[in-house]
Amino acid sequence: MSARNAFVAALALCASGAGAADSGYPARPIRLISPFTPGGGNDLVSRAVALAMSRNINQSVVVDNRPGANTIVGMELVAKAAPDGYTLIMTSSTQAINATLYPKLPYDSIKSFAPVTIVGSSPLIVAVPPSSSIKSITDLIAAARARPGELTYPSAGTGNATHLGGELFASMAGVTLTHVPYKGSGPGLTDLSAGRLAVVFSTALSVVPFVKGGRLRAIAVTSSARSAFMPDLPTVAESGLPGYEAGSWYGVVAPANTPRPIISRLHAEIVKVLALPDVRDRLVSQGIDPVGNTPDQFAAYIRSEIVKWAKIIKATGVTAE
Repeated sequence: MSARNAFVAALALCASGAGAADSGYPARPIRLISPFTPGGGNDLVSRAVALAMSRNINQSVVVDNRPGANTIVGMELVAKAAPDGYTLIMTSSTQAINATLYPKLPYDSIKSFAPVTIVGSSPLIVAVPPSSSIKSITDLIAAARARPGELTYPSAGTGNATHLGGELFASMAGVTLTHVPYKGSGPGLTDLSAGRLAVVFSTALSVVPFVKGGRLRAIAVTSSARSAFMPDLPTVAESGLPGYEAGSWYGVVAPANTPRPIISRLHAEIVKVLALPDVRDRLVSQGIDPVGNTPDQFAAYIRSEIVKWAKIIKATGVTAE
């Protein structure tokens, strides 16, 4: 479903939040968990939504960064929280990835959560330090073949989309890259910009500020088609690796058994936020396509993402170790 169609469908549900409004929800501040370190894509999306929601509902929406264990720390916290609408999490494609990557999670990736909406989706950006001799995907493949295992790339955590994007690239290109996991996007991008790493496959939201500031040079986008926010940037597929496509998404979920009127109210408020010109412009300028689909659509999407990433994990042999 396109972002526009999802948004139109979502608007039809806005009135269903009236029951929660009548009950006085929200009557106190809401905590929005970001399961990554400050400064990364998830944190930035969380803060954009929280700030605008706080203005609209006359209650604070406080972002609480709880990084660790590839988002498991934050996800477990929310899975075990009271289902009252006051503890939420800005989840990501990692939720779907972890379902296969970790055989014994302390929660069920589907049953432990009540989806609210996808906030936005984003391709990954392939970038290198400004001083790098790598200018294109063809250069990257050639360098990796010439120096097997020597080219390093950071991720926001083992099994994260920013990790698997690199693994998928290496598998399809027939090269070996060395993965260096971090507890979030920010620290890895800082090390990359200092020349301590070779390349990154990271979310547009995280990479764009580094590119605009001259601290990184983007060489390709991982979507199937060029992105509107950087139309001159070629895709990986057109640059020497046909068929390659990867990306990430951000969405809000609550603990399972959160009353439907509260889910509907949260959904309605987030859809309103995503319709605000300043919020949309902020997200789009950073490479995020606002979505705002319905809870049921989001639930179906999570299930489909679990299937997709399971195939990639099994094909590349990625483990959580």
